[in-house]
Amino acid sequence: MPFINHLWEYVVTPLSVLQMPSSISFAEILSYTACRQLSQMFLAVVFFHSSEYILAVAIHGRSNVTLKSLLISKNYLLAMIFSLLEYIVEIVLFPGLKEHWWISDTGLALVVIGEFTRKLAIITAGRAFTHLIKVYHDEHHLLITHGIYRFVRHPGYSGFFIWSVGTQIMLCNPISTVGFAIVVWKFFAERIPHEEYFLKRFFGSEYEEYAHRVPSGVPFVK
Repeated sequence: MPFINHLWEYVVTPLSVLQMPSSISFAEILSYTACRQLSQMFLAVVFFHSSEYILAVAIHGRSNVTLKSLLISKNYLLAMIFSLLEYIVEIVLFPGLKEHWWISDTGLALVVIGEFTRKLAIITAGRAFTHLIKVYHDEHHLLITHGIYRFVRHPGYSGFFIWSVGTQIMLCNPISTVGFAIVVWKFFAERIPHEEYFLKRFFGSEYEEYAHRVPSGVPFVK
């Protein structure tokens, strides 16, 4: 019996030692990777929506702004919940998928670029920028063609498109990356023609010439 016990310890102890790095490595991946990527996502979302509301209040006045300026809808919440569930499932079942830091950092860069582009569009347009499509022309609704609007007609939309897809690349979420790209693109592909119908009514040939010369800022949307 002492010989068997000694043999058992001789065989099992090295195996336990070999198994420990694997479990520790997974714990480290789960803790560091998840904390970094999810905290970046949380900060990106909070900053985006809070700054949208703050800028709206600063430009249009508190009495003219509602909580809709936070830009949080039911469909948006469902999309974010799905992306979070995807992240949790993938980091548990395929932790290595989240370890492609060059992909995650590219997503973070896109988030920053998209955020900057959208906020620059809002600040440049000033009172001409609204979260709802204008169907009636008023004195504050001017045709903005300077600044960032010299390069794209709808920098606010292109900024959001880049930001939203960037959040999912940052999380290394392959399914949500494709899903967000398709859904957000489809939304703007339908919204831009509808909005520009009224812009052409408001500004006539001036806007038509501008639209002919400057791209929309959303891929494959004229």
